[in-house]
Parts: sequence; structure tokens; C-alpha cells
Amino acid sequence: MTILTARASAFRSAITAFIEERRDAKLKGNNTDIETAAKYEYTTWLADAARRVNQIQAVTHVLKATHPDARGSSLHLTPNNLPQHHEIGSHLLGDAFAEDIVGNAAALDVFKFLKTEVEGKRLFDWMQEADVDLQAALSADVETAQEWIQAFSSLIRAESQPASHVAAKQLYWLLGEEPADDDEYHLLQPLFSSSLAHKVHADIQDVRFGEENKLARQAYREKSEYDGEYRDYRGLVVRKLGGTKPQNISQLNSERGGVNYLLASLPPHWNSSEQINVLRVESVFNRFYFFDDVSELLKALSSLLLSDPEAIKATREKREALEQALGQQLALFGESIRFAQEPGWSRHPDCRLPQSQRLWLDPERIELPVRQDHQAEDEQFNADYQWGDWPDEVAGYFANWLNAQLHKSGLKTVGDVEYKHWAKQAVIEAHWPVPQQRRAGGVA
Repeated sequence: MTILTARASAFRSAITAFIEERRDAKLKGNNTDIETAAKYEYTTWLADAARRVNQIQAVTHVLKATHPDARGSSLHLTPNNLPQHHEIGSHLLGDAFAEDIVGNAAALDVFKFLKTEVEGKRLFDWMQEADVDLQAALSADVETAQEWIQAFSSLIRAESQPASHVAAKQLYWLLGEEPADDDEYHLLQPLFSSSLAHKVHADIQDVRFGEENKLARQAYREKSEYDGEYRDYRGLVVRKLGGTKPQNISQLNSERGGVNYLLASLPPHWNSSEQINVLRVESVFNRFYFFDDVSELLKALSSLLLSDPEAIKATREKREALEQALGQQLALFGESIRFAQEPGWSRHPDCRLPQSQRLWLDPERIELPVRQDHQAEDEQFNADYQWGDWPDEVAGYFANWLNAQLHKSGLKTVGDVEYKHWAKQAVIEAHWPVPQQRRAGGVA
């Protein structure tokens, strides 16, 4: 019998605890399931995990974020080893970067195992260093332990011949001076940096919901001094990757709920001279037609649909571009109201908006103290916000409004089918200030 050192015993205890936790979650108290329990015997589970690790791969740049059906290569590129350009990019992450995982989602438990920490480092890091105590903890048989360490270390691997795919983004870059000569071109394939997207996502989440910014907003409302910084990202758009199955893109994409923020690539546009009226009106959508470029986009969409165009790709792309632009205008419309009004404005007696529109346009009200004389009302508002189904109702108002506008323009065939389509578009394209993950297909 091999006697383990204290450090090897620490490795063995951490691994055993992980396997037993997985076993208990699988059995759910059914200790009579001997066959299932046997799969979580220490050596049996490790051998199976070492076999399954080749079904997943650690990467920093994910191909499927470009298109879920792309079958080419994703890459693992350590930020410190990238060219250190002046522009913002993955190279700025340094050592503080999150590795993503692509491959078979059923094998993600192997990655969770490799993330188990001992002495402040992951098992995966110790395996890459071929730590002798970890090797002893894995198996008393030296050859078996070394094989497992080699297998687990292959989580990071480079393909001998990286491959692109027809569904991947590709562009041909002219290297020479003869555009008619195919040999003068170099094929480039831009890849989505999931590690960078994850860092940006974490920062934006902290800005929107973090304690420091919360205190800054509270100080602003109370007109009191505040020594810290206040940060804000305006005009954000959410790009959903993977639909209802974000894990099919990658592990980090799944952790983000498929949400990937896009920063506004346009100059600020705040028209404070025409503040949108939110009091003594039954719906803010009565004002939406006059906001920014909405009327022009609406006219373009009406003209396209009234022309009864051919059902071809060009028609679909043109229609989708107009729909997405209207959805983005809806996001900017909501943002302009939130920016122009003081938090809590929806408490005013003259506010007649439906609850869903109040929640959409006055989200920071939930941070205000509950009023003693309106306790039930304020607590209901906070509960409705946290429940998180109000964006679907707002999307329904948008869909009804758009159907009515198209009907006025002469399009008499709009109905329930169009309503569902517009509502879904609003949920997908608009930027909702809600902490919970939005469900793109959740509009009834």
C-alpha cells in the first residue's frame, strides 16, 4: 500500500470530494442504485473522465460564435503571447483571462473537475506541471497516473492543420498587386474572442448592478458627497448567441446566458430639448413614432411590404434590417427616457402608464426606499421587476403599435402572425435593463 504525503493526501481529498458530490447529485438519495454508484468509484470515474476529456477543448477564440453550424477550428491563444498592439484587444487581458470550453456539453463535468483548486491553483495547472504529489494522488500505478495527466493536459491542444468552414466568416486579403490572380490573396478568418467578451461582460454587469455604482447613484439622488467613481455604458445592444441552447456555442457563453454586449459605435445623441412626456399619458408608444428615425424606418418598412416583393434572400435581408433598426430605436427610446427622468418619477400621481412600461422606463426606482404611505404599491413594483416577465408585455405593446401603424399605411393583412414576429423582434433587439436572462422566444 502506497503511503501518501500530506500534500498528496490533500490532492486525493479534493478529488474524492468532487467525485462524491457528483455521485450524490446523480443518486439523489437513492443509495440502492448500485450500478450508478459504481460509476463514481474513484478509479472508475477518473479513467472515464480521462477518456472523455478529448471530447472538449480549452480555447480563447470560439468559431461557433460566428455561426452555430460552423465545423472548423477554435483556437487557444494566450494573451501574453499575442502581438501587443496599441488597440484594445485580447492581448490586454494578460494573465487575467478566462479559458472557454467547446465541444460535447455532456463532458463539461470533466472541465469542472479540472477547475478544482488545491493550494490556490487548478488541478489542470498542476497537471500541466506534472506535479508528483498529484500524480501519486491519482493512482498508485505510475504509468496509469502519467497517462491520465497526459490526457487531462490535452484539454489545451493545437490542431496540426487548422480548418475553416463555409459557415465561418472569411475574407480574402490581397497581398500583391494583381487582383485577378487568385494566388495573390491570403484567406483571413476573424474569430470571436470569447475570453475578451467574458471580461467585457463582467465589467458591464458590475457597472449596471455593482455595489459601487449603486452607492454613486444613491448619492446623486440624495445630493450628497461621494468619493468613488461612477461608470456608465450607454446605448448597449445585446447579441444573443445560441438561442435557447447557449451551451452549444461554448461554456462561457452558457455562463453569460447567451448574452454578449455590443458597445455603441456611434456618437452620443441626447436631445434634451424635446423631453418625452411620461405623465398624463396612457402609453409612451404614442410618442415613439416621433422619436429619432422611427417615422422614416416605418415608412420604408411599409413601402417594402406594400410593394409585395418577391420572397427572395435580398427581400428578407432588407426587411430584417428594417425590423432590427426599429428594435434598436426602441432601445434608444427607452434609454433616452431613463436618462432624462429622475429615478422614481413613475411614483408621481399623474403617471398613468401600465406597470410594465413603468418597470421598463424607471428601473432604478427599485433602489429607492419604500414609502410608508405607499408600502404595498412600492413592494409590488419591486416584486414585479424581479419577477422579470414585464419585457414580454412591453414587447406586446410595441407589436400592437407597429401593427396599427402598418394598418394605417394601407397594409390590411397584418394580424396575429405579425404581432408575434414584431414582439419577438423587440425582445431580441431591444436593450432591457433587467438582471435576469431574457428569453428570446418567450412572447406568447
